[in-house]
Amino acid sequence: MRRNLKEARQKAGMTQQQVADKIEISLVYYQKIEQGSRTGDFEIWDSLEDLFKIHQRKLREIE
Repeated sequence: MRRNLKEARQKAGMTQQQVADKIEISLVYYQKIEQGSRTGDFEIWDSLEDLFKIHQRKLREIE
């Protein structure tokens, strides 16, 4: 699981659906990224970095 990504989303007060809508991907795809079972492309990580103001390298870490 990408704990840093999940924590950033929760700190922002957002649901998985809200994040998915904001970065224009499906809920299931976002859930898989957060779980660590999908990597996602660079555009998605750029959007997540912009959304949460946390470097994508930190968000991508899998624990």
